[in-house]
Amino acid sequence: MPAVLGADLEVPVKGGRLVRYANLDYAASAPCLEPVSAAVAAALPAYSSVHRGAGYASQLTTARYERARHTVRAFVGARPDDAVVFTRNTTDATNLLARALPEGTTAVVFDTEHHASLLPWADAVRLAPPAFPGEAVRAVDEALTGIDGPALLVVTAASNVTGELWPIAALAHIAHRHGARILVDAAQLVPHRRVNLTALDLDYVVFSGHKLYAPFGAGALVGRADWLAAAQPYLRGGGAVKAVGDAGDTAGTEWYDDPEARHEAGTPNVLGAIALAAACDALTATGWTALVREEERLVARLRAGLDGVEGVHQLSLWDRDHPRVGIVSFVVDGHTAREVAEALSSEYGIGVRDGKFCAHPFVRHLLGAKDGGCDDVTASAVRASIGIGTTDEHIDRLITALKELTSR
Repeated sequence: MPAVLGADLEVPVKGGRLVRYANLDYAASAPCLEPVSAAVAAALPAYSSVHRGAGYASQLTTARYERARHTVRAFVGARPDDAVVFTRNTTDATNLLARALPEGTTAVVFDTEHHASLLPWADAVRLAPPAFPGEAVRAVDEALTGIDGPALLVVTAASNVTGELWPIAALAHIAHRHGARILVDAAQLVPHRRVNLTALDLDYVVFSGHKLYAPFGAGALVGRADWLAAAQPYLRGGGAVKAVGDAGDTAGTEWYDDPEARHEAGTPNVLGAIALAAACDALTATGWTALVREEERLVARLRAGLDGVEGVHQLSLWDRDHPRVGIVSFVVDGHTAREVAEALSSEYGIGVRDGKFCAHPFVRHLLGAKDGGCDDVTASAVRASIGIGTTDEHIDRLITALKELTSR
């Protein structure tokens, strides 16, 4: 396994002691892999502008940037003619595609989605949380049957709340049967499982570097080029334009046809792209079999431990044995999620996430709660999430801490 930076971080706890930090908050932002840090450090001495510079440093940086694009394309198994547009993160990538939809396109989205997938659409059909995976497929089939004109199904690959894997191949099949396209939010999937856009027959995937052990502010939109090539540039400025006439934007301005250049105006986040590609290379070199096997072992240990703590209830949309990535959310009887998270941090040196995880409708559904915003601590949960660098000791410390908290 590649090493993560910060594995030896010590944090203060009550009483003035320092303890080794137990990071169980990977689903929010994963730590940086050492190979990623090394790739950025190697690129910095020759860092320069990209695409239009004649100097050696500019040419070298351009080559590294475009090589990163090819690496990302290969990492998600994209088709040769798919576009790879570097963005800030998953949210940015999703909003870019929302701006590029053909006129009259209807988005179909479940209420179980992260806000990044739920909110960008001008015209959307919202679907209720399905009781089981097959119902998700049926609901999409029915929704698309009632839509005239272009449609886009928007769905997560792995829930950021429960970690549960969604049937994206079946959903893609249904979407295409209706002449619709599918956008998959892969932010929580790509750090944990191999993604093959071509084999799954997906039209678009979006994901973030900061969840993929590359916290340098880059993400990506990967998918079919035609909608992107036909859309107005996401940002208007240098790099996206071939020529600008004296009349301004409305006349005499010619944008690039290439969707990658067209939607990457301004100086791009070169180091972020290099970091993202380095993370892709590191995970590929490690091998998915080893990564998945270790994660499944740790998740089983975590879930079994939580089952043994009286008053702790794990959250699931579907059957509790449904496959999931390294994310487990739970509530604790008699304690708000914020109280639990703060106690775990201040007394045990454990980092978890509490709240609604930018998925308010979904968390309210899981908890059977009424409407509530971010400040409504009564309709919140605790989320423990794992990844490369998680150890048995981290999980055991969490279980021990929860047993002590619930016995007070």
